[in-house]
This record gives sequence, C-alpha cells and structure tokens, in this order.
Amino acid sequence: MAGTPPPPLPPTGGFAIPRLPSPSGSRPRHSINNSFSFGPQNLVDSLAEANTSGASDRRRSYLDPSRSILHASPLRSSPRVSRRAKTTASRHPLANDTTDVFQDDADDEGEDEAHEWTIVDRMRLWRHDALMQHLYDSAAFWGDKIVSWTNDPNDAFWLAQTYFLKHEYSRAERLLTRPFPTTPPRTGPLASVTNGTFQPPFAPANVKGKGREMAPPSMGGGLFDEIAPGVQRLPVGPGEMIDVAIQYDEGVSRLVDMSVACRYLAAQCQMRQGKWNDALEMLGESNPFRNSGRGGPDAPNVDGGIKIEASMCNLRGLLMLKLNRGDQAKACFMEALVLDVKCYEAFEQLVDGEMMTPEEEWEFVKSLPYREQIPADGDFVRLMYQSRLRKHKHTEEHALVRRRLVDEYGLGDNPDVLYSFADALYTQLRWADCFAVTSRILGLVSIHKATIPLHVACMYHMKHLHSKLFLFAHDLVEKEPESATSWFAVGMWYMCVEKYPEARTYFSKTSLMDPRFAPAWIAFAHAFSMEGEHDHAVTAYSTCARLYTGSHLPLMFVGMEHMILSNLKLAEEALLAAEHMCDSDPLLFNERGVMAFMKDDYEGAAKLFAQALNLAQVVQTSQLAWVPTYINLGTALRRTGRLQEAKAAYQRVLEIDYRNVAALSFMGVTQHLLGNVEAAIVKYHEALSIDPINGYVLELLEHALETSADMGPFGTKGAPIGAPGDESWAAKMREHRDLKGKQVAQDMTADDEMMSM
Repeated sequence: MAGTPPPPLPPTGGFAIPRLPSPSGSRPRHSINNSFSFGPQNLVDSLAEANTSGASDRRRSYLDPSRSILHASPLRSSPRVSRRAKTTASRHPLANDTTDVFQDDADDEGEDEAHEWTIVDRMRLWRHDALMQHLYDSAAFWGDKIVSWTNDPNDAFWLAQTYFLKHEYSRAERLLTRPFPTTPPRTGPLASVTNGTFQPPFAPANVKGKGREMAPPSMGGGLFDEIAPGVQRLPVGPGEMIDVAIQYDEGVSRLVDMSVACRYLAAQCQMRQGKWNDALEMLGESNPFRNSGRGGPDAPNVDGGIKIEASMCNLRGLLMLKLNRGDQAKACFMEALVLDVKCYEAFEQLVDGEMMTPEEEWEFVKSLPYREQIPADGDFVRLMYQSRLRKHKHTEEHALVRRRLVDEYGLGDNPDVLYSFADALYTQLRWADCFAVTSRILGLVSIHKATIPLHVACMYHMKHLHSKLFLFAHDLVEKEPESATSWFAVGMWYMCVEKYPEARTYFSKTSLMDPRFAPAWIAFAHAFSMEGEHDHAVTAYSTCARLYTGSHLPLMFVGMEHMILSNLKLAEEALLAAEHMCDSDPLLFNERGVMAFMKDDYEGAAKLFAQALNLAQVVQTSQLAWVPTYINLGTALRRTGRLQEAKAAYQRVLEIDYRNVAALSFMGVTQHLLGNVEAAIVKYHEALSIDPINGYVLELLEHALETSADMGPFGTKGAPIGAPGDESWAAKMREHRDLKGKQVAQDMTADDEMMSM
C-alpha cells in the first residue's frame, strides 16, 4: 500500500500546519469532521443522498431548501409527531407538538396512549409565551434548560432564535456551529416518580409505543444518587472537531449541517457581527441547491410559506453588497425573486437600490412566475410590485395598476398604494399634489420609510413650507433617532437655509447609518454643487453612479457639472450615457438641449427642447416646472431667426407666469428684432417693474430708447418726399424698414449674447 503523500511545501516565508494522523483512521469519520470548512456542500451532499437513497421524509424535510420555516412555529418544539390523547384534558396550544423545523413525518400507528404534561412541555410553553411577550431573557433562561435536558435540535434552534432576538449573535452562532448530539440522552437531571414508576421528562425520539416508558434505575444506592447519572458532555475548545472525531462515530453533528434553517440563521448571526466572508462561506458563493434536484424555481413550495432557498439568496445578495460586489448582489436578488416571488426584501433591494434601469426592472418584474408559484394571488402580487417601480416610463400602465389596486382590491387608503401615487406626482414635479398625498400617508402611519424622503423633498421645493420642515425634522429625530431618514431631514433643513457644510455633515451621517440610502448620496453631491464646489460635486455624483448602476440621474448631474466647468466633451459623454439608461426623462433632454446650445447647434437645441416639452406633456407634469425649458426653446428659435415661433414660446411662459422677468425681457428682445421698438420698450418697463435693478434689462431699455429717438417718426433720413399714395413714398418706406431692421440687429447682438445664457 502506498504511503500517505507528504503535505505540500509552504510558500516562501510561510508556515505549514502539519497533517496529523487520525486516531480513528480505521473507522469512518462523521461528516462534521471531513473538513473544517463551514461551506454548505455537506448539506447539499446530504440532500442528494437523501433523495437517491430513499431516506425517510423526516430527513428530507429539514434538508429541503424549498420549504419555509413555518414548521418552526411556536405550535411545536420537538421533532416528534403529535399524539391524540384519550382524555378530555386539552394541552396549551403552544405546547402541542404539531410542526417544527426538524420535521418527523414517521408514522406512529398503534400508539394511542394519552400524553401527559411533563416539565419539558411546560417549559417549552414558558419559552414560547415569553417570546411572544418579548421577554427574551426569560425565554433564553428556560430554553437553555430545555436544551440541556433534551439535546433536541429543534429546541436548540429555538434557543438560537432567542439569542438572535436578544442581539447575542455570537452566542447564537456558537450554538448553531458547535458539535451537537442528534439523539436525546436517556436520562436527565430531573425526573418524576409516579406510583413507583420512573418517567423521564422526555422520551427518546427513536423509541416508540410502550418503549417510551423506561424502567426505573436501581434503588440500591439511593433514589437521588442514581436518578440523574447525567450525560457525558461533548468536548469544547479549539480542537473540538478532532476530539469529537476521536470519541464519537455517530450521533453527533452540527446544527448547520442538519438543517437549512439553522445554516441560514447562523449566516444571519455572522453578518450581524460583521463577519461577512464567514457568512458568505456559510451560505456559499452561489446557490448550492441550484442543480441539486430539489431546489430551483420549479420546485414546489409544499407548505405555502417563503422558500428558505430564496431567503438564503437574498442574504447572499446583502453580503455581496457589503463586499462591494454589486453585480453579483444584483444576480442574487434576482435569483431570490425567481425562486419565490413573495420574497419582498429582494425586490426592495433591486428597486430601491436602483440596480436595474427602468425598462429592465419593468420587464423583469413583469416576467416573474406569479401564476406558477401562487396561482390564486399572483395577479395581486404583480400589481403591488409594479406599483413600486419608477415612473419615468409606462405612464398609462402605472395609472391602470393603481386604479385596479383601488377598485378591485380596496386599497385606496393603503400607505403603500398611496406612496405609488405620490411617487408618480413627484416624478411629474407636482410638488404641492405630492405633498398632499405624503401628508395623508404620514397621517395614517407616523413613520413610512419610503414616503419620508418624498415628503421632505416637497417641503424643500416649496419655500413657504421651510419652517414646517424644521419642525418635522425635529419631530423625526425625537421619534426615530436611529433612523437614517431622520438625519436626512435635518440635512435638508440646512440646505433650505443655505448652510451647505452643515448639510453635508448630516448627509454623511445618514449614509453611514444606511449606506444604501440613495437620497442622502444625491443630496450630499447637491450641497457641493450649490456651494460652487463643482469638482467635488463631480466626484460625489460619480460615486452615486457607481453605487446605483441602474439610475441615470447621477450621470445626468455629472454632465451638468461638466457643462458648468466648460468640459463639453465630458459633459456630452455623461449625458449620452444617461440617455442610454433612460430615454424618457424630459429633464435629460432639456440638459442635452443646453449642451447643443453651448456648442452653437441652435437647430439641434430647439429640437431637443421641443422633445423635452413633448415628453413633459405625456407624463402630465406641472407646467410651471417647465418654464425654463420654454424660455430655452424660445431663445434657440430666436437664434435661428424663427422670431414668430420664439415669440409664441415666450408668450406661453407669460401665460403660465406673467411675472417672469426673463420671459418679459426676451419678449422685448424679440419685439425689438421684429421692428416693434415701442412694444419692446413696454416689455422692458414691465420687466423692470418686477426687478428694478436688473442690469441687462436696463441696458436693453437704453438701446431701445436710443433707437427710437434716432429714428424719429420716419427714421434717421426724415420724412419721405411725395404723397402717401406715390411710388416714391412706398420706396422710401421700404428703405426705412430695412434700415431700422439693420440698426436693431446691430444693437441687439451683444445683448443677446448676455441674455441667452
């Protein structure tokens, strides 16, 4: 027989751990000792073995990733099946053995004896009742005693859940990953004696019928000397796995190798402790059940809950985000939703984290297998998910979705449905209407995480609500000091009063509390831009673009900053990249029009401004919000010589806001170019009545007055010779008009350059 090959040499300058011979090399080692890795491969191998070997349904059930954790409900605490009692006395529902995470579907036919309450049953009742009343210390205290007596994996699972709820993550992880006996001991530290017959507070899981009653111990040395002989404790310490391999062949395993639910809970504990790589190793870099034969989207969910396989994919995605692996996180969240469309957390991460473009997320959510997984409720779930998508596209479909949720399902006053309506109004820049809806939502529920950023943004845009924003931010900090949205509201208040360094301080605090809170990142960059720190703003917006790969807004803002810095080539690249992600945002087309105007492409600019206004009409946005685009359109048309169309654009602005100084000034310029000097003077006076110290308008008025004085009633050449009906009169009038037009054009050239930007 060939000898054992020597261990590989260590790398230069390193140290190697020598491979020790196994003291139990002559007998097979248990699965927990095959490797020190915490990866899920052993669990997958056990599932495959259970499928191919025809193992019992009990073993398959707690290895099945297509089940939920409904079977770990408080209605059952042990792996044994419930028995029908002959007596009329009823047990407390929390003590009934009906379902658990370690299901035992074995048939106990022939056993029909009455089940009497034991101390373990009563303590299980105490444990679950304490959990329901949030008395976690009580639940942990009694649950620990139960585990010491029973060595029941399901009791250990519930104890780990209790530690998790107490935020004792290290303690829960230790319980789930240490060696654990798979069968309960035959005796415990407590026992009861009834009519001279010894009965332990539990029965071994592998003993059925009358065999559950055990003979009393020998009374020779005294009852209490031998009634609790105890069970040999498993070794603990750094070498515990090797110690277990030496002393035990069977009956010992880790809970994470016995149950998918335990492995998922252990990974949750590791993530809460910041051990992201360890948690990822616990779950696996990719879904280990994808090709196992039992997992996948086609595997039926027999119990109607949420597949734990989908929950594991969602947790894997969160870990990928922690490790800055955004593309893999996106794939994990998408897989979680495909596995189980009820996994809302994965949907929330995809949509709120803006990992997909608006068109991609619409098509993905639309194609999920709703009817295959939940035939009765699939349509409702699809409508709820579609109502949460971004509203830049599919405007009519979004309106139909909201109408159906209100009319067919009666959710007209539901906060989530109202939030969908508020989000659509905010996208249309209808601040007042959006504020009315968000106020209604916060009147129904004091805190709604998705609504608060919209509510705060609306108060920021409407100046008369700034004082209300101050009070609202203080109220949030008092109610929810640990919430990121509270400090975001404080930062927005400082933005209102133009204290940008203080605002950035609170936005930084918000992003530290919740690194995936998109409004704080965007507002942080806005604070730099408004303060004139455009280079820093470009850096901040670029960080947003890297974090939120499905949003076009950071790229659009990068382009706007580059235009301010006169980096036209970089600005154009950023705006085109933003358009590739979302080709239906009117604001983006407005910025592209400004870019074309700066490059002296006035025809292209006019087309882009007109397209922006057409898109704004499609989404029924607020007309007041698009006044700058109308002014931009008029200026571009005026530069191309289409004065009548420019005049119509400015007139449209005055219909919306008759006190708009820019529109009045540009209307005066257009009238001046058309030769209507007197009308131009009137418009200049109207503009100055609103803004008396506007230097540009004062200069334009001065030119108009000089032109009017020089021209006189018949221009600079005096009155024409001949009667009004003579041919000479007509010739002189034509010459007069031509001269007047040239003079006006010369006067307006310099001023037009200043006013157009």
